Amino acid sequence: MKISDNTYVTLAYDLNVGEGDERELMEQATAEQPMAFIFGANMMLEAFEDQIRGLNQGDSFSFQLTPEDAYGDYDDAKLVDLPKNIFEINGKIDHEVLFEGNTVPMMDSSGNRLVGSVVSINDEVVTMDFNHPLAGETMYFNGQVVGVREASAEEIAALFSGGGCGCGSGGCGSDGCGSGENGGCGSGGCGSGMEGGGCGSGGCGNC
Repeated sequence: MKISDNTYVTLAYDLNVGEGDERELMEQATAEQPMAFIFGANMMLEAFEDQIRGLNQGDSFSFQLTPEDAYGDYDDAKLVDLPKNIFEINGKIDHEVLFEGNTVPMMDSSGNRLVGSVVSINDEVVTMDFNHPLAGETMYFNGQVVGVREASAEEIAALFSGGGCGCGSGGCGSDGCGSGENGGCGSGGCGSGMEGGGCGSGGCGNC
């Protein structure tokens, strides 16, 4: 069976970023722990799916996605200072959530969900980066199709009930793995959610 719309696809691959000798392994899915998703269900970047459409189980692939095809260029405007007190819960900061390098789900003043990375923290202000972790990066994929089959009705229905995100990290989800709304994401790169609009300073709340 070839990869086509509404097929359940599992992939093993290495995802590298950087140029030449400076390339760095960002994500790895193995045959034992593959990335799984339903093709054509808006779970993955369109440019990613274009590269594997029509492949069969056992086929290998090697391709790159530019920032234009993936998460765009890094945008300094998405580096935002927020009042530290908006992260308080019952008047206290949860230091298991708010620490440098952590990703925090939030909501902007329009109710759009987004995920930011904590860049720095001082007494009054928290600097958050709402760029996707792979913004500005060219992504290099090398891998193999582990399996292809028809997606079951239950698996398709799960997409609409909020349980269907199958991507491994944020590496190739259509908007960082469904903006974190679908759950099921494997590792910490999940979801910028920036499609829903930017984050004005003071206009975000902890989600």
